[in-house]
Amino acid sequence: MADKHPISPACQPRRMVVTEIPPEGLELDLCATTEERYALAKLNELAKISALTGRLQLIRWKTNGAIVRGEVQARVTQICVRSLEEFETDVSSQINLRLAPPTVEDVRGEERPLDHDASSLAALSQDLPDPLIDGVIDLWALVSEFLTLALDPYPHKPGVEFQDLSPRSDKTPSSSPFASLQELMSKKN
Repeated sequence: MADKHPISPACQPRRMVVTEIPPEGLELDLCATTEERYALAKLNELAKISALTGRLQLIRWKTNGAIVRGEVQARVTQICVRSLEEFETDVSSQINLRLAPPTVEDVRGEERPLDHDASSLAALSQDLPDPLIDGVIDLWALVSEFLTLALDPYPHKPGVEFQDLSPRSDKTPSSSPFASLQELMSKKN
């Protein structure tokens, strides 16, 4: 099996100023260091992150904005919520977002009055760009965020089934929580 997570000896920068993106765009490969993987595993309550890479494409958008597209791939060790056993799994997530400096209305928190013409309704249906602070894209924060969003909050080790170990008495033949109610209803009739 080929390694899906090559470790590049020359990792790319973690932050990028929008004005540094050339007109034709820029492609970057990020790979997490041991310290970054450890810190991100701790933050996400993972047993371990063996590998974490981000392949990003940066494109200038409008005057001071950018479009970031790409993919995050990781090999993580999670703890099964059913058996409490550790297991490894591959995680991947697609990135596709627009970044732009906040507008004056965003900063003041003012809302524009809603007029019901077609252009206003079309504008409301579009996602607003994510805020770009001081013209800097924090690439590592994006990779970290999209990995976190891709993680299963209740990971299950493949093949593990839940086993109810609670003791059952012979007096309650049914496992339904409404078995007692059903028994009472049948006695009334």
